[in-house]
Amino acid sequence: MGPPPTGAGARPLTLMDPPVGTGPASMTAPVAASGTAPMTVVPPVPGVPVLPEQPRPGLDADPDWFRTAVFYEALLRSFADSDGDGVGDIPGLITRLDYLAWLGVDCIWIPPFYPSPMRDGGYDISDYTAIDPRYGTMEDFRELVHQAHQRGMRIVIDMVLNHTSDAHPWFQASRSDPEGPYGDFYVWRDDDSGYPGTRVIFVDTEESNWAYDVERGQFYWHRFFSHQPDLNYDNPAVVEAVHDVVRFWARTGVDGFRLDAIPYLAEAEGTNCENLPATHSIIAGIRAMLDREFPGTITIAEANQWPHEVVEYFGTAEAPECTMCFHFPVMPRIYYALRAGSAEAIRWVLERTPDIPAHGQWGTFLRNHDELTLEMVTEEERAHMYAWYAPEERMRANIGIRRRLAPLLDASRAETELALALLLSLPGSPCLYYGDEIGMGENIWLEDRDAVRTPMQWDDSPNMGFSTVVDPGALTLPLIQTPGYAHLTVATEMGRPDSLLHFTRRILRLRRAHPVLGRGGFALREASDPAILVHTRSEGGAPGDEGGATLICVANLAATPRAVSISVPELAGRATRDVFGGRPFPSVGADGSLRLTLGGLGYYWLEVLPRQDGGHEGSGDQDDGEGAGPRPGHDDEAGEPR
Repeated sequence: MGPPPTGAGARPLTLMDPPVGTGPASMTAPVAASGTAPMTVVPPVPGVPVLPEQPRPGLDADPDWFRTAVFYEALLRSFADSDGDGVGDIPGLITRLDYLAWLGVDCIWIPPFYPSPMRDGGYDISDYTAIDPRYGTMEDFRELVHQAHQRGMRIVIDMVLNHTSDAHPWFQASRSDPEGPYGDFYVWRDDDSGYPGTRVIFVDTEESNWAYDVERGQFYWHRFFSHQPDLNYDNPAVVEAVHDVVRFWARTGVDGFRLDAIPYLAEAEGTNCENLPATHSIIAGIRAMLDREFPGTITIAEANQWPHEVVEYFGTAEAPECTMCFHFPVMPRIYYALRAGSAEAIRWVLERTPDIPAHGQWGTFLRNHDELTLEMVTEEERAHMYAWYAPEERMRANIGIRRRLAPLLDASRAETELALALLLSLPGSPCLYYGDEIGMGENIWLEDRDAVRTPMQWDDSPNMGFSTVVDPGALTLPLIQTPGYAHLTVATEMGRPDSLLHFTRRILRLRRAHPVLGRGGFALREASDPAILVHTRSEGGAPGDEGGATLICVANLAATPRAVSISVPELAGRATRDVFGGRPFPSVGADGSLRLTLGGLGYYWLEVLPRQDGGHEGSGDQDDGEGAGPRPGHDDEAGEPR
């Protein structure tokens, strides 16, 4: 799946392009992983073409591939079951690679698949260098990496460095033999008075960051659940052991690591034990090892902190740390803005987001496997968010909301499209969560964050095509039964050109066709209406410079139509074209203003056209854009919902 054709006669890709590969002959066959027992035959996804094999490894050599990439979180146990035991697995994911490539995914992020007691969704690891037998074998994993690479996709895996399970052999040895080689692998104290200024993260379940171990007769430190003791990075042996773990998985050919919960690696008295200099030294050491031994491998920081703190995890040019960092504070403000009908919350956090080093990139998302965290909003904003999105107590978890994208937005197509348009145009590389492309629902009767981790819904066969297991009780989690969501499937939406699935694919293709959205600079713009968010993405220097692309991205967070004047003085007189519809739009006026009318929850990506003959492309005369193109949220003349 490459970019659209260019050159003479090439037409820009638009959202009005029809879906491809929807005929009955376009099918994909299961791929058998090497070294495994025969798989249960997994029905193909109708409408997904079998992609031609690319020369190994099937990847381009661009070291900055992550800047234009679309990431997709595939929760292994809930994605596709190949052997009929009710648990998703690696061979099952292999059978769905053609679907992900068809959708427009560039990189698959896989949460933990290591042996685990599964008391925290696999983030409680009991063996760093093995695969839980429920998910497959090491040969299966190597085959997954190979098959993904053949399709031009990359693989990023979770690396949980802050803590292990209390069932890990390191902890068992540490508690039973304090003087042995693992005695100092964890943080032990005779009492629980240490680090008093440290907050408790899981306020729903934990009263303290210390837990008493009867066998050793001491307290151990844990930032998350009490069954997840923190590693002691003051011990050089721990640092080297972690480096060895990262090396082990890098040798499998993975393209990167998501570093889970990294702000908490180091502790120091008199601090809040977050974002300490020692933590940055640990991350820089891992990055230096990867750059030296596995060049090109990326690292992604999961650091739920304020932007001015997270930016430190990029490191410096001299001592780089992470390639990417997730931007947590912008995510809840997208939801806040949708209900407030104002763009101010998004503007506020973007104005407080510092510049990042040239080697770095933000990661953005709307939902993931965790709760929609509200730690990075004010108490007043949090109260509004709970009232709007989680009015029932069981919809909440920790300091957040355990709901999926579609139910959060009341299955509003207009709000979902607008949220996706924001996700794909704001600075950073976007990450989708499995099932959100079809509007999957949730099960808030399940415990904790399992509410948003139910099996992927592929078709209307038993178990929604996720598994052939006969006993529904054997499924990793119950299927969605909620009216309006229970029958949403990939197969159904594949057959509907106007479905959310096809919309998602088309807007991902548009982003790929406009790499400025991943590589370009970002600037907020003044708008005459606070409901309107306007920003430009530009390459080649200042916005509008010849030789570099510029897009003007406009979003109406209000549910009612708005007329707006936008200030882009350096683009005075330049003509624009609507990326979604491909039609000419008003030119920027001679005074540098652009006047538009947007429908409720409407949005535009406007391409600024090159100057002609060294002069201005347009006369500078404007109308308000009404009639210049299809209105987002309404049917255009080609019948494509916008």
